[in-house]
Amino acid sequence: MKRYYYVSDNLDDLEAVEQELERCGITKPQIHVLSEKDGEVERHRLHEVEAVLKKDVVHSTEVGALIGAIAAGFVLLLSYLSGITETVGWVPFIFLAIVALGFGAWEGGMFGIQSPHRDFRQFTGALQAGRHVFFVDIEPAQEATLSRVTRAHPQLQAAGTGAATPRWVILAQNKWKAFNRKMP
Repeated sequence: MKRYYYVSDNLDDLEAVEQELERCGITKPQIHVLSEKDGEVERHRLHEVEAVLKKDVVHSTEVGALIGAIAAGFVLLLSYLSGITETVGWVPFIFLAIVALGFGAWEGGMFGIQSPHRDFRQFTGALQAGRHVFFVDIEPAQEATLSRVTRAHPQLQAAGTGAATPRWVILAQNKWKAFNRKMP
């Protein structure tokens, strides 16, 4: 899958684009609107980016956990090499290693919540100017459909491509949506 980014000033136009794409078989989990005007996006019933995904929390937590794991390994290695584990035992050092790992992950998450998602940083200026970022994750077979629909909307400005949400995540979201429609 591949992600296509577009920038627009007009939420009415984005609503029309989203509806056309859905009529052509591109599902809602494939379509997102990133904006600093969440209330307006919601009023237009557009599929907005979740607040937690606007920030770099997940990636930064992973980096922090990796740093914490290195620190934990260092604590355990230093404890072993110093020979202190023979007199005190391993328990305090194992707990210290767990704390180092947890602290690294927590600190990474705290750093990530303060910064925009790494995939969206390039749009910071457009978002601050009140514009909206429309992006679609599509299969290669859907590229012609996306091209046809976006050509019909000259207010959309192509803004590049990027890595898409994994196909299995979109399929799971589609199945969950279908399940919810069938259940009482």
